Amino acid sequence: MGLSSTASSDMSAAHYRTHKVFLLSNYILLGAASSCIFLTLSLRLIPSAIGFLLILLQALTIAGAISGCAAANSTSNKWYGTHMVATVLTAILQGSVAVLVFSRTSEFLLGGLRSYVRVDDGVIILRMVGGLGVVIFCLEWMVLALAFVLRYYAYVDGDCGRRNAKVQSDEEMKNWPWPFQV
Repeated sequence: MGLSSTASSDMSAAHYRTHKVFLLSNYILLGAASSCIFLTLSLRLIPSAIGFLLILLQALTIAGAISGCAAANSTSNKWYGTHMVATVLTAILQGSVAVLVFSRTSEFLLGGLRSYVRVDDGVIILRMVGGLGVVIFCLEWMVLALAFVLRYYAYVDGDCGRRNAKVQSDEEMKNWPWPFQV
């Protein structure tokens, strides 16, 4: 009942297209998060704890996107659960960091980050990081929705044989001498 990557004859066209869009959005998410890491590194924030946490957040986003690609190519439920948890957590954190960056850019740059670049350049770079954070936030919720849709398609496409067996067992159950049959 996992997400499968093979385009078998059992897989519907909508399931196949959704699977491809899911993988594409995860790859875009990987690119956006790695771009955000490089922008954060260009601020020269390594000595500060907040700079390290910003880079760690982007690394968690990358790990979530990688687990999403693994969930799309795996049939186990382990990768699906890992992907969902990582994506929800990083989406919440990405959204809060983006709001913080856009609402208090100069105080955020001067107070907690201790950047070594000029303030004007730092504000521009930090707003670019915030803009990518908004893009990542939206992409992560889109990936979550696509993961739910893929899970539904995998359930529907993968359970046809079990559904037919259930219908047969229901027919057999009707023949039993139950006291209160409807």
